[in-house]
Amino acid sequence: MTEEADAARVWFRLLRLQTRINLAITERVRELGLSVPQCDVLTTLTEREGVSQQELAERLYVTKGNISGLIDRLEAADLVERRSIAGDKRSHAIYLTANGRKLADQGIAVQRRFVAETLGRLPPDELAALDRLLVTTRDLVREQMGDAARHARRSAAG
Repeated sequence: MTEEADAARVWFRLLRLQTRINLAITERVRELGLSVPQCDVLTTLTEREGVSQQELAERLYVTKGNISGLIDRLEAADLVERRSIAGDKRSHAIYLTANGRKLADQGIAVQRRFVAETLGRLPPDELAALDRLLVTTRDLVREQMGDAARHARRSAAG
């Protein structure tokens, strides 16, 4: 096999693994009565409450429209609440309710169990090697994204 074919094989294996992980987590989170995006919002808020919808959208890599719908559904389910931000009538800070915190903690526990049952079973040296490879690959992707953004800016200006 050529190096290009090897890279493609690993690429597709990585994509299939991501799909399997997403399906496994989706199934487990659904048992809590949540979708994965809803669980992401709740667990992210455990790290930092009081963020605006815009900040939350940026942290979760979703659009403002998507986050607005998610927050609407979570608020209707009494899992989050919007609070006015002083001096800004158009923005709201997002906070967990007691019910939301309880579900967020359960969602975090589900994810920790999954990690323990999968990556947690790797020998420490293999886990460290995987981490190094993921960081290196992340940096290569970031580099490509930066190149693409620079190219887009040049094209728009040109």
